[in-house]
Amino acid sequence: MKANVGGFDKIARILAGIVLIGLAATGTVGVWGWLGIVPLATGLMGWCPAYTLLGLNTCPLKE
Repeated sequence: MKANVGGFDKIARILAGIVLIGLAATGTVGVWGWLGIVPLATGLMGWCPAYTLLGLNTCPLKE
């Protein structure tokens, strides 16, 4: 797995994931908020399978 999520994208994913999980834990948005695990995990790993399928890369590091 090569990193394909970088900088701002990574921070935005982590924050969105934390917010969604927090809202789900408090019952504000229901069970759909637990999908926040996906952006949180991809932000922490720095790799997004959807980006791989679509050929996208926001990571500034060159191979």
